[in-house]
Parts: sequence; structure tokens; C-alpha cells
Amino acid sequence: MGEPTQKFSITMPRDIAEAARARSGPSGLSAYVAAAVARQIERDNLNELIQVAEAEHGPITDGEVQAVRDQLHQARAQQIGDEASAA
Repeated sequence: MGEPTQKFSITMPRDIAEAARARSGPSGLSAYVAAAVARQIERDNLNELIQVAEAEHGPITDGEVQAVRDQLHQARAQQIGDEASAA
């Protein structure tokens, strides 16, 4: 059995509601909205961690952000290469 649920009534702009309903698929609008809210909570938590880290160590520079992006791109390229070799 899944986690306990609770029913809510929310208000959102009609165009957003229609787009969400169109994309919600077989799991339904409630699951789609719950997943979107869960992602937003993750982002909020990450932002809080960044604020704490920056308060302790100083702001993150653009160069540091770019260095991490470069590492991620390299890791993805390597993973794609490894998957292609295994196939």
C-alpha cells in the first residue's frame, strides 16, 4: 500500500491546469501535480543548502559552476560511450 494521501483543493491559472492535464498521462493530474511539488521541494532544499554553504565558504563563482558543468558533460559523454561499447 502507498503512502497516505490527503485531498486538497488548489487554484491555478486555466492554461497551466489544461497543460498539466494534457501531460499527466495515465497516472492522472493528481500524480502529476504531486511530482511537480516534490521537485519544487527538492529545489527549495538545494537552495537552502547552497545558502548555508555560501554563508560558510563564500559565494560560488561562475568559474566553479562552469567547471562542474564541464565535469558533468564529460561524465555523460563517457557514460554514453561506455553504453555504446557494451551494446
